[in-house]
Amino acid sequence: MMAKMHDISLKIGPAAFRIASTWQRPLDQLTDLYKAYPAPTGETVDFTVRLEPEKPWRRFIRPSVHIGGDFWLPDAAPLPLDQGLLAAEMGMNLQMALGWRRHLLLHASSVEKDGKALVMTGLSGSGKSTLSAMLAERGWRFMGDEFALLSLDSGEIMPFPRLISLKNRAIDAMQDIASENRFGPEMKATPKGDIRHLVPPPDAIERMNEPATPALLLFPRFGHAPELRPMGQAEIFVRLTQASTNYVALGEAGFRALTRFVDDVPVKAMDYQSIDQAEELIDALWSPLP
Repeated sequence: MMAKMHDISLKIGPAAFRIASTWQRPLDQLTDLYKAYPAPTGETVDFTVRLEPEKPWRRFIRPSVHIGGDFWLPDAAPLPLDQGLLAAEMGMNLQMALGWRRHLLLHASSVEKDGKALVMTGLSGSGKSTLSAMLAERGWRFMGDEFALLSLDSGEIMPFPRLISLKNRAIDAMQDIASENRFGPEMKATPKGDIRHLVPPPDAIERMNEPATPALLLFPRFGHAPELRPMGQAEIFVRLTQASTNYVALGEAGFRALTRFVDDVPVKAMDYQSIDQAEELIDALWSPLP
């Protein structure tokens, strides 16, 4: 007999999720951290995430969480129950990555100021999530640290301000400047290292239906002497196709949206060693923008 599943619904930007779980604990954590977010309207959601044991006995004996849902990866390893919150967040990201078609998805972080969006993308460890979180504490509006949602028609960036996923050294850095009541539990030795989630600032949630016009694209690289470098359009286009999870699925619409983005938005590669250096470089680029 299948165990009864508990469930909650969440709305993040334009996407609505139903998260169903064999265990109540991950849902209690999600409910607490997402309490300031609006509830989805209506009875339908875009995606369902399921957190359940891979084997029936794993519900009780060394409980482990298998991530399922509308879209899932058959070879994904289950996570221990004390990482159930991470499993839920990974599940929501997976649904977006594999199933979203209303925008071109870029694996990027984004922040906004004066109606204009700064988009940052790069390899894991480049610091784009930490940069967006830090800038959000310094007067920018946080729009997302996992996906930038690029409109296929208007070319605007739509917010997707899920919880900010902080890793390893970024946890200590953000704990120095953000209040403790905005943090979720710290999860040690996950497949992605030590993880702690941070609730975005209130204005990110209050304005999560408010898009912004992309004004600057950065490819940040942490740990190198501060420098801004130009990039060729061909390299930019290829790297952005690699950073998109649905570019191929969108076909011609995705090509047109990405071409317009590359043609219209100024781009720089940015090396930096601290948030102060990064902010100084960004300000130098941002101030002359129309």
